[in-house]
Amino acid sequence: MEGKQDAVRHAGVVSDISGNIVCVTILQLSACSSCQARNLCRISESKEKTVQVTVDDPDAYSLGQQVVVMGSEKQGMKAVLMAFGIPLVLLMASLVTVLAVWSDEKLAALVCLAVLVPYYLVLFLCRDRIRKEFQFIIAR
Repeated sequence: MEGKQDAVRHAGVVSDISGNIVCVTILQLSACSSCQARNLCRISESKEKTVQVTVDDPDAYSLGQQVVVMGSEKQGMKAVLMAFGIPLVLLMASLVTVLAVWSDEKLAALVCLAVLVPYYLVLFLCRDRIRKEFQFIIAR
């Protein structure tokens, strides 16, 4: 992990311990969850996410323990790029290409969606390699 200044931190609860893998459940809040009108708005949302952290001393953790999970900001930016940036570029490139060549909006929409299938298939097939690149630690 790089310096602690560029770390993204999330508070969580240990939900499972299996071997040297500690599963931490974090509550991911939307940006509007801190808004005063969130109860009236119905747009705010929160989701539970489980993060697997490989640790050297699993006996140091117990179920229900409050912990802080850290990941580098660089990892976060890479995840955003993989999840949103690259698909957006693929969509825009295919849209512009199909419209320029055939001027058919329905075909362009179908091609845009079809272009994403191989991209997400490659991500799925490379999930173990990608998982190794996104390592989290539990802050002490």
